[in-house]
Amino acid sequence: MTSTTPLWTPSAERIAQAPITEFMARAEQLSGVAINDFDTLHRWSVEAREMFWPLVWDFCGLIGDKGERVLVDGDKMPGARFFPDAQLNFAENLLWKTGAEDAMVFRGEDKVQRRLSWDELQALVSRLQQLFVAHGVKKGDRVAAMMPNMPEAIACMLATASIGAIWSSCSPDFGEQGVLDRFGQIEPVLFIVPDGYWYAGKRIEVGAKVAAVLAQMPSVRAAFVVDYLGDADTVAAGIDKAQSLSSAISGFEAKELTFERLPFDHPLYILFSSGTTGIPKCIVHSAGGTLIQHVKEQRLHAGIGEGDRFFYFTTCGWMMWNWLVSGLALGATLLLYDGSPFHPDGNVIFDFAQDEKMTYFGTSAKFIDSVRKADLRPIDTHDLSTVRVISSTGSPLAPEGFRFVYEGIKSDVHLASISGGTDIVSCFVLGVPTKPVWIGEIQGPGLGMAVEVWDDDGKPITGEKGELVCANAFPCMPVMFWNDADGAKYHAAYFERFDNIWCHGDFAEVTDHGGIIIYGRSDATLNPGGVRIGTAEIYNQVEQLEEVVEAICIGQTWDDDVRVVLFVRLAEGVILDAELEKKIRTKIRTGASPRHVPARIVPVVDIPRTKSGKITELAVRDVVHGRPVKNKEALANPEALDLYVDIPALQS
Repeated sequence: MTSTTPLWTPSAERIAQAPITEFMARAEQLSGVAINDFDTLHRWSVEAREMFWPLVWDFCGLIGDKGERVLVDGDKMPGARFFPDAQLNFAENLLWKTGAEDAMVFRGEDKVQRRLSWDELQALVSRLQQLFVAHGVKKGDRVAAMMPNMPEAIACMLATASIGAIWSSCSPDFGEQGVLDRFGQIEPVLFIVPDGYWYAGKRIEVGAKVAAVLAQMPSVRAAFVVDYLGDADTVAAGIDKAQSLSSAISGFEAKELTFERLPFDHPLYILFSSGTTGIPKCIVHSAGGTLIQHVKEQRLHAGIGEGDRFFYFTTCGWMMWNWLVSGLALGATLLLYDGSPFHPDGNVIFDFAQDEKMTYFGTSAKFIDSVRKADLRPIDTHDLSTVRVISSTGSPLAPEGFRFVYEGIKSDVHLASISGGTDIVSCFVLGVPTKPVWIGEIQGPGLGMAVEVWDDDGKPITGEKGELVCANAFPCMPVMFWNDADGAKYHAAYFERFDNIWCHGDFAEVTDHGGIIIYGRSDATLNPGGVRIGTAEIYNQVEQLEEVVEAICIGQTWDDDVRVVLFVRLAEGVILDAELEKKIRTKIRTGASPRHVPARIVPVVDIPRTKSGKITELAVRDVVHGRPVKNKEALANPEALDLYVDIPALQS
């Protein structure tokens, strides 16, 4: 993937106007070090963390008390503590702005359009805060939401954070077991749900699922049903402990908000990430770490500020929702969309961008590729003159995707491919507004993040593929995993490969331009369409079927994305016909989510496993991709791998 000229180079005017340029001058003044380009700034930000992070705090105008100390035990991962004396409240930092201007603009496909001003947002959060307190919600309690990406989800999160309680969310398309696998672990006291949602023009009701989930979550004191389809009161009437949100807040008048200021590392969010076995891990993120990381990325790397119109296509089950919401801290208007990005057709998001004068257009690599394959050319059909940045994440953006953005969407735009994860609720590598865009490359590492690519021996490499690591502690590292008292799961997730070094599990390469190419996950976690999926969530559903003895699931690289392939060992006498395939897919779709449904289902007579009895997804994935299996001696039945070579169904 080589190129002699960049796809796009920022103009001198763009560079001068970019907030990172002013920040660079401030850093030079503060440090006495000559800082005249991004690479120099990045090096300083990593080497001088105790100067860099306070400068971010001040430059981005965070509200709260920084305290005296900046970093304690900075050489320990985990164990480092940033701003250990600080006191702040996350919601207070997102709700400083007032007035009649838009705080949020919401579109639910072609069914619903709403606006919420800053004053209206303040009033709604005030009433929700009073409601939550009336139900006994206090600091450290968990509030869970199975919600569409709509204003009430954000307002409920802000009310939760204002009290010092902990927010956790997923999207409403998760099946009953998928919801319980997540929220059942964290024992929420409140549950926020919709009366249903729209997808691809279809009305999808969730009342029965909500009732079934609540029956198995005894910790929940009350459930509040948000009106989206127009049936909140009816739905709530049929569910024990439930009430429509509008009726629940009707007894409270809006008043001045109160915010409890708490330590920098006080828990804010619980996000969920699945490995290859077991139920999803509950990753706890801090208020201070999340806030300072997000404003750094959005202000300096994305150039977002007051007056911007900030959009990211996301659901409440993806960390990009948490990232998007933080744009309020910079005074940006959030543009929210819920539903299919292709309903009624592939122009719907571009219509939204044109109508609302979007300035930051965030989406997935899969969406860009789908627009390209649909032969749409927004560059010819839409006025996107206000769009300054197009951002792509979720999976690596293919070279054709890079080209298409400039040829088919907008020729003068900062294309910022970004990559990070649920694990850090942010990015390791992302856009740099002062650098050129090279085809297939993410522009650079995040400021303050000691990102490198290492070989198997733990040596930094350039121009070769290896493991993406972060060699120094950073503020948005998780506080802990929930129900992991001794930290063993947390340590195993990131620090087992290289001692005291964050190993992220991405297969990557540092280029000659200082950019980064991500080749996908280096572990067995699936990533279809940019949505991370743990294989155990699929096994939990399919292996409930009497026809299936056991299964193994991998992600197959296909058509510039990853498709889920499910191998099934069937009960004696059972044949994988069209009826059984439909049954398997339906079970996975309803029990987990539509995103978990495999693209291919293949019958096999044996599944390779280790001598300790564990199935070996990585070995199967390597065989399917024609790569050698490194450690066959660890397998109890290595001959089973031959069953996965050159399978016709996986060649098309």
